[in-house]
Amino acid sequence: MENKIKNIWYIVLILGVLTLSYGIISYVNTYSRSIEPGAYKSFSVSAEGKAVSKPDVAKFSFSIITEGKDLAKIQKENTDKANAAIDFLKKQGVDSLDIKTTNYNISPKYTYYNCSEPIALGSQQGGLGATKPKPCPPPEITGYTLTQTINVKIRDFSKIGDILSGIVEYGVNNVSDLTFTIDNPDKVQNEARTEAILKAKEKAQKVAEAAGFKLGNLLSIEEGYSPYYANYGMGGGESLGLKAAAVPASPTIEPGSEETKVTVTLRYEIK
Repeated sequence: MENKIKNIWYIVLILGVLTLSYGIISYVNTYSRSIEPGAYKSFSVSAEGKAVSKPDVAKFSFSIITEGKDLAKIQKENTDKANAAIDFLKKQGVDSLDIKTTNYNISPKYTYYNCSEPIALGSQQGGLGATKPKPCPPPEITGYTLTQTINVKIRDFSKIGDILSGIVEYGVNNVSDLTFTIDNPDKVQNEARTEAILKAKEKAQKVAEAAGFKLGNLLSIEEGYSPYYANYGMGGGESLGLKAAAVPASPTIEPGSEETKVTVTLRYEIK
């Protein structure tokens, strides 16, 4: 009787070991597939989606450049001009949150002395033809250049021409980098992304049908984003040469359209 009980325990123990071993093997196989799913039985397809939209924000920057010998004086002059320009923008309906100072730089202007010619020495000091270096004073600060740059967003496109032509009347020396873009591109990107995924899914199904296999699980998605921005420059020529009298009537500005592209790559398991 005792031997019979022992045999039963041995059988139960063996079955337990076999069950545990099978479980371990199954887990290892599943885990390896999760780490590198379908590595030896998978394929990828790529597709591009596009969405065309009309920009809703115009961006540009302007600079005020002031030169002079008295630093305090040019700082006040520069600040007064910047404040006047900003006040003009606000009267045109530009929100204060859309006006941002991005640069305030003071650079000294130096005068350098020519000390390359040596001083000739007398015959008693060093002999005929002897020279010594000419004493040279250090460079001297003779003035300053102050540059203040401000970035602006315009949301009312009917005001763009008036703002660009009118702002120079307030001491602005340079207007540049006019660009059009979308303030919140997520919606447009989602449209392009949805189109790209639908195209990729259809392409994967056709590949599977043509090759005679079935699509398995979707293993991965990779995405690339490529926006196209229209860019319009309005340079001021010489930094200090842009004058209100030289500015023509308000220019006609056309924002055009913006095309957003999203490329997706889907990787499927082959059944």
